[in-house]
Amino acid sequence: MDPYPTPEPATDTAHRTRSAERTDTNVPAPSAGNLSAPDPAPSVTGTRPDPSWEPPPGTPWPGPPAPPSPPRSRARRLLAPVGAVAGVVAAFAYVGAVDPNEPGHYPVCPLLRFTGVYCPGCGGLRSAHAFAHGDLPAALGSNALAVVGYGVFAVVAVLWLVRAYRGVPARLSVPPNWWWGIGAVLALFTLVRNLPLGSALAP
Repeated sequence: MDPYPTPEPATDTAHRTRSAERTDTNVPAPSAGNLSAPDPAPSVTGTRPDPSWEPPPGTPWPGPPAPPSPPRSRARRLLAPVGAVAGVVAAFAYVGAVDPNEPGHYPVCPLLRFTGVYCPGCGGLRSAHAFAHGDLPAALGSNALAVVGYGVFAVVAVLWLVRAYRGVPARLSVPPNWWWGIGAVLALFTLVRNLPLGSALAP
């Protein structure tokens, strides 16, 4: 027996390796993705692409997607803005018919009653009464800021009506800086109308 065996040629080892690889080509090698990946889920329509697929225990079958809501008619779109405008017009009609200059018809402002200080809304009813009768100077003299509010509401109402008529969603988004500005205007208006130099703004 030869104590120093002659190694086999490298060509024979490579040949046997290639032969083994060829014989194993028909056997799919397992992969980590195949071991952990779930079976294909059903489609959104609720059909089963794979008859052998089953949902996990306690999970209902996904149903078909909800149908899109039908577009609202023009009459329904106009209902909200027309209702808001009708409510404001009715309020002006009531204040125009019931004179706030006569005592006993409306409650007194509690801030004015207990402190003698005019709030930003003091004189608003008298301003609305004069505005309803077309007396703009008297309306401005009672509460000029309220008259500005009437104009702002008229512009917003017209835009709301036009957008509702065309079917365009109306979204009123006021930036925070605007709210701070509105608060500053109200505070300044209140301060000036309670000073002697701002007596023209007092009701």
